[in-house]
Amino acid sequence: MLARGAVRTVGVCTRYCTRYTSTVNDEPEFEDYEEYPSDKYKPAEEMIQKFLRVDHAGEVGANDIYAGQMAVLGRTKEAPIIQHMWDQEKVHRAKMNELIVEHRVRPTVLLPIWRAAGFALGAGTALIGKEGAMACTVAVEDTIVTHYTDQIREIIDQGKEEEYKELLQIIKKFRDEELEHHDTGIEHGAELAPQYKLLTKVIKLGCQTAIKIAERV
Repeated sequence: MLARGAVRTVGVCTRYCTRYTSTVNDEPEFEDYEEYPSDKYKPAEEMIQKFLRVDHAGEVGANDIYAGQMAVLGRTKEAPIIQHMWDQEKVHRAKMNELIVEHRVRPTVLLPIWRAAGFALGAGTALIGKEGAMACTVAVEDTIVTHYTDQIREIIDQGKEEEYKELLQIIKKFRDEELEHHDTGIEHGAELAPQYKLLTKVIKLGCQTAIKIAERV
């Protein structure tokens, strides 16, 4: 059973990589900073650079997680629920693409790895069943909600809420939508997934590690 599941996961991920390789080009280009109007595209301070690098990586990864889930569960009755959450994540990703260009933040160099890992995580947990997919959603979104809340708190603690008022509003909006996804996962059987506590603990640890790495590279 596990061997067949592993083979299926590899097959799905291989098809994904073939189909979506070109989507890497959807990410913004960063070679032409000198051509950007200097009054608009100014380097952000270190705190915001760190925030946006991680947030961009997280939203890109979240999109690929939902892509993986839909690759497996796209024809099930849960598909509309997953698609709704994915559609919101697409908006998040598009906005983060804008923000990293506006603030001249280079994305993490590990973005291709995060994308592949995100899809594998989404597809792999979906192969467990809808409960596995929802457990993945709960674990990932719980980590993201905590992360966004920490960013909001740090901006306020630094007395930067007026300077970064627009960014603060965006982070709050995204945080609330991620919390909605978390609650949706709970409502749709996440806690019924096999080894739910262990599964979510491992996924959270992976997400927290990815955040720490993306802050630096």
